Amino acid sequence: MVLEIRLSNFYSIKDEITLDLRAGNIQTKQAKELSANVFNFKNTKVVKTVAMYGANASGKTNIVKAIRFCNMMVLQSHNHNEDAVFNFVPFKFEGYPEKPSSYFIRFVSKGIEYEYSFSLTRTEIITESLYFYPKGRIAKIFVRDETAGKTKKEKYNFGSFIKRPFDVAENTSNKTLYISRASQMDREIPKMIFNFFNSKFLNNIILFDDTKLEVLFNEYKNDLIRGLQIADSDIVDLQIKKEVGNELKVDFKTEDDKLSFTNISDTRKEIIRFISYHKRDKNIAFDFRSEESDGTKKMFVMLLTILSVVKNNGILLIDEFEEKLHSHIAEFILKLFNLSDNAQLIFTTHNTNLLDLKKLRKDQIYFCNKKEDASTELYSLYDFKDFRDTMDVEKAYLQGRFDAIPFINDSEENISQLIYE
Repeated sequence: MVLEIRLSNFYSIKDEITLDLRAGNIQTKQAKELSANVFNFKNTKVVKTVAMYGANASGKTNIVKAIRFCNMMVLQSHNHNEDAVFNFVPFKFEGYPEKPSSYFIRFVSKGIEYEYSFSLTRTEIITESLYFYPKGRIAKIFVRDETAGKTKKEKYNFGSFIKRPFDVAENTSNKTLYISRASQMDREIPKMIFNFFNSKFLNNIILFDDTKLEVLFNEYKNDLIRGLQIADSDIVDLQIKKEVGNELKVDFKTEDDKLSFTNISDTRKEIIRFISYHKRDKNIAFDFRSEESDGTKKMFVMLLTILSVVKNNGILLIDEFEEKLHSHIAEFILKLFNLSDNAQLIFTTHNTNLLDLKKLRKDQIYFCNKKEDASTELYSLYDFKDFRDTMDVEKAYLQGRFDAIPFINDSEENISQLIYE
């Protein structure tokens, strides 16, 4: 589970922002009726879902991009060579491109709380640290500061929890996170951290290669069909068909879930087809990828991902998760998480139907706003202490009570000038 994430100097994020998934102390009747929206970790209540709202270009997507980048650094930085340039952009104004960017995450793995952080420029790691609470009290696993000296012993400070830690340090360049290298060198705690980011914290809807697609489908097929039917699909069966041949293959892109077409006419390979059958006639087959609607395909991908996450108490990060989905289906997805043990969903959205304190607690609603200096600020509805649970959140948001909306000067005069001048 994730308890807290902090980011600074990534994209439009200038000063540190905090996404806190630890629940606030809300004792109202409505909050108590949403008891399924939180779970307990020791003496702390944690929310299962967090929604981030904001105008276009307010920085919602940049927050998601920054978290994804930092998580992927843990998974991939051991592959970096000496010429590597990290794939992010710092805040572009006020000299921030020359300043380090930073990431901090507080999370729980196997019942133990960890605090992991690092800072970096586009070309090198500057600092890195890992602490944990094995017996309820904080303990240092390691601290790294590349500015502290020239030797590894000057740059690194270790607790007693990693075997032969300096062997790893000697094999860790300033392009590589120590936790990433240590995992590859079979150190126990770093391997656990690596596995948390690799298998528990999903950075997006799973976008399939054929191998992953087949594994997930075979594991969750019956639940997938049942979920599609709950979401008002008339699909009654799905089958996998494997073929070897040349054809026009339709695949999901790797970044935006949109469709791309790949012509593989010059090679013969095993191809996985999904075949769907509908209530109207269970004997007529449909090619799922080319004949079903975009909304059905999006729901198929999301449900397989979500079933994997909620059944394994993972964390899912989605940008604009309601795209191509009816608002009622968005509510259905939230219920899937709320009825799980401790799975979590962090998402951005423009779906104001969810801005309802009968659906989400105040500490589950966050707003992204672009400040006058072009930077992103992030704050929660819980921060508005004068906003009562009996008030209409959606109406207040659309009226600009919390900022985080576009202010459009769409007078007839301005629109006429746009058209005719």
